[in-house]
Amino acid sequence: MASPSKSPLAFVQQNAQPIAASKARLWTGRILTGLTVLFMLFDAVGKFMMPRQVVEAFSRLGFPSSLGGAIGTILLVVTILYAIPRTAVFGAILMTGFLGGAVAIQMRVGSPPFERIFPVLFGALAWAGIYLREPRLGALLPLRSNHSSHLR
Repeated sequence: MASPSKSPLAFVQQNAQPIAASKARLWTGRILTGLTVLFMLFDAVGKFMMPRQVVEAFSRLGFPSSLGGAIGTILLVVTILYAIPRTAVFGAILMTGFLGGAVAIQMRVGSPPFERIFPVLFGALAWAGIYLREPRLGALLPLRSNHSSHLR
């Protein structure tokens, strides 16, 4: 019987075995992460520069253009946190929140399906990148288990 003082996190840290990352898996993860970072940086720069397309999108979504800098700053910080290996999981969590807000706004204004689904797809791309390059994440969130006894 487990000690009552043992936290779930301590149990996971003690019992989770990292999944060995092959070179192909690692490089695929790095490429997906790089694509995610490049797109998010492009999006953040757009919020700072406010070209005509961004101004029109802000207007259509009901945002004042004056929020461009603040939204760009949030996106830039989240992207930097995601790009740094030590803070990548935290950055991915924050990025997921940011993209979830994008989905909510697109749904609120009745945007076409692609504009509602795109942030979800990009969030999945971001998590796929980090999942493939971070073996400890695979140990915490296994896609399948070699031990089926816990499923009974």
